[in-house]
Amino acid sequence: MALLKQLTRQVHFKCIRSLSSLRYEDLQITLTNSPSSKPDDSKLKFGAHTADHMLEVDWSAQYGWGVPQIKPVAPLQIHPAAKVLHYAAELFEGMKAYRCVDGKIRLFRPTENMKRMGKTAQRSALPDFDQAEFLKCIKKLISIDHEWVPQSKNCSLYVRPTFIGTEPALGVTASNMAKLFVITGPVGPYFPTGLKPVSLLADPKYVRAWPGGCGGYKMGSNYAPTVAIQSQAVNKYGCQQVLWLYGEDHQMTEVGTMNLFVYWVNEQGEEELITPPLETGLILPGVTRKSLLELSREWNEFKVSEQTMTMKSFIKALNEGRVKEVFGAGTACVVCPVSKILYLDQELLIKTDTENSLTQRFFSEITDIHYYRKPHPWMEAIDEDVEETYTESHDRML
Repeated sequence: MALLKQLTRQVHFKCIRSLSSLRYEDLQITLTNSPSSKPDDSKLKFGAHTADHMLEVDWSAQYGWGVPQIKPVAPLQIHPAAKVLHYAAELFEGMKAYRCVDGKIRLFRPTENMKRMGKTAQRSALPDFDQAEFLKCIKKLISIDHEWVPQSKNCSLYVRPTFIGTEPALGVTASNMAKLFVITGPVGPYFPTGLKPVSLLADPKYVRAWPGGCGGYKMGSNYAPTVAIQSQAVNKYGCQQVLWLYGEDHQMTEVGTMNLFVYWVNEQGEEELITPPLETGLILPGVTRKSLLELSREWNEFKVSEQTMTMKSFIKALNEGRVKEVFGAGTACVVCPVSKILYLDQELLIKTDTENSLTQRFFSEITDIHYYRKPHPWMEAIDEDVEETYTESHDRML
């Protein structure tokens, strides 16, 4: 009898664990019967194409994580009262997979994206999930849609993990139901013909983030309020992006949706790469940002600092000829040089030399790593022979 009770408890625990944990071994796969035609690599635009399959898994407070599924891309089934539609209980990540020079498909530092996604989920009152198991599921999705990873050596497969609160109930409370899903799609180069400098509108009356807020998390609610200002920058002032300022001293924070970097000679006469610090809560901890800082410190050729920079100190340095380069950094573009800032009716011109610049050096170094022209542990293989994976997945469906 005692043995029977022990076995019963073990079975019960196993069932609870299966229900409450997101596990790769539970993954179910259904392949499309009508695959879409692949776009020409030379005509790819960002976000315009979606691969054939998606990853989806639901969670509830009562039962925990359900069974993860890879299936043909289809509209989501959510109630019109879902929390995400009313209170923006949502977050996302942006990752890229590359077809490398040795033929293997690799992701760039995906565990960094998973860590950030986990932190943002906590701040959004969305449930915790096993990051390693979720990443395995993402790799399987990419392996199934491996033909969507561009052959071109300046294109990639964009990967968009998304997390939403789906409880069908109004009221500003934590959602007791949620959905993780992932879609992918091929994208072309941000600069098809080489690095192109952009101009920025810096208007202190608009603020992207503030201390104690959510600027350091990758939530959709951080992006929607910036769209109107971005449109104003383009249509009214002829600028391509916005330089977001904060505080009475007009601290320089981010460039559009990118992290900001300034390469200058500081007042002590040292060459220095400077970017705003994360501790203020104003700055998104970008994966590219982290990578550029680590590369710079590895090179050990100039000082590297994470500290606040104000428009006053920047203009002083610019007038004294100490500003060498300004650029943004992010997943979409890697790096983006800045040639002009429009600030309080001042036109601040920044010299750019895209061929012999630190910006270009960063771009070349990171893209060489992306495509494995320069092997680096930052690149993580999807671990399986993609041809075998596709056949195996199809057999698993039958």
